[in-house]
Amino acid sequence: MRAAILIDGGFFLKRHHRARGAQPPAEAAKDLYTMCFRHLAPSKAPNQTYQQNSGERSQLYRILYYDCPPLMHKAHYPVSKNPIDYAKTPVAKWRLEFHEQLRKKRKIALRLGYINERSGRWILKKDAQRRLLAGEVVIADLNDDDFVFDVRQKGVDMRIGIDIASIAYKRQADQIVLIAGDSDFVPAAKLARREGIDFVLDPMWANIRADLHEHIDGLRSVIPRPGADPISQ
Repeated sequence: MRAAILIDGGFFLKRHHRARGAQPPAEAAKDLYTMCFRHLAPSKAPNQTYQQNSGERSQLYRILYYDCPPLMHKAHYPVSKNPIDYAKTPVAKWRLEFHEQLRKKRKIALRLGYINERSGRWILKKDAQRRLLAGEVVIADLNDDDFVFDVRQKGVDMRIGIDIASIAYKRQADQIVLIAGDSDFVPAAKLARREGIDFVLDPMWANIRADLHEHIDGLRSVIPRPGADPISQ
């Protein structure tokens, strides 16, 4: 069996941080690579709903990692009006180095969308909004820390869908492992399954909607469960 592993980068980084805490880019890239190769081995964990039919290790077709370059925008804070250059922030530097570490690894291909900076805007954080509505603070009490610059990724979900369809129609793999957490993949998963592809979802222990089970062939998380001992592999 040949397996293609597709990874929603934004989702992976959030779940990885929850499971492993803050890690250097090289260590996070190593963890991702290790996680992918665990999916090539038959599952031995009784709490997983997926078990490969054979006891043999799958062959890797390719690892496709979907993400956007970090925000490189210059802006001014909404309250103090002080300037900020997002290209020089630790978050941007970390993400750029992480992408570079992935590019160095065999069988990984980056599929990068883009950030629509023109639609970016400052929005009030949920906690600040709650305090404001509860009357705990007034508008004059707000500061820069109560806001976040909100931008949207473009092209990531589209690339995932196109690649799933391409892999299925060209028979480039017998199995697709998707590391993601939302339901945007369902139409593409249906297409792949109609073409005979074994479709496995790895939500990295995140809860998924109950009705998603009918659109996949199996569910398997291979990183250590947050707050629990590592699962057996």
